[in-house]
Amino acid sequence: MSDFHRALNILQTTDTTAIELSALRFPELRPLLDELPHLDLRKYSYVSIHAPSVFSPAEERGIVDQIAGLTFRRLPVVVHPDSIHDFDLWSDRGVTVCIENMDSRKRTGRTAAELARVFERLPEARFCLDVAHARQFDTSMVESFLMLERFADRLVQVHLSEINMASKHVPMSEAAIAAYQMISSLIPKNVAMILESRLDDDPSPERIEREIAKGRRAFPWLVESTIAA
Repeated sequence: MSDFHRALNILQTTDTTAIELSALRFPELRPLLDELPHLDLRKYSYVSIHAPSVFSPAEERGIVDQIAGLTFRRLPVVVHPDSIHDFDLWSDRGVTVCIENMDSRKRTGRTAAELARVFERLPEARFCLDVAHARQFDTSMVESFLMLERFADRLVQVHLSEINMASKHVPMSEAAIAAYQMISSLIPKNVAMILESRLDDDPSPERIEREIAKGRRAFPWLVESTIAA
């Protein structure tokens, strides 16, 4: 949800303790970062920022400079590995980079081997496991096992949803929940679960809580109730 003020209002009455504030489009980043020091985030024990998913080399330096200039710059910043042009920019400015695995449409970041090459360039980076991306790329969940086997020590958050045939994030089905249960024991406790299911038809607190309940079924021993904004 790009309207983070609206998202925070909706989430205020829900049982959520972690949040990802997203600026998936480049023009959305500056307004979010300007407002960030003024947002009431006291109820959240985990806060992250999602950087724009596509940007040019010229825009990349501006993005890193803006994030690095924040008092909040130690917040995890989720970055798509295929969007990075200059790895040195992200490693030299004190930004807490959190690399997200990609879906089958992307040219890299889809497998454990591809992610390993990214982490070689960014050895201090953390990891965001998007289980819907992983399942779309490999329905057997073998790549998910391999990612967690190699990078569980880097894992700070999980993106939770399902991806449909049009590559859109949608509410989780029973099949998705069953697939995610296959890897749930490999995910460290207290990792933040960020719900990415699009609930455009009914983004009410009650509908959000029902989707959160699905997430708890998929990962029953994770204690953080979380939602993406």
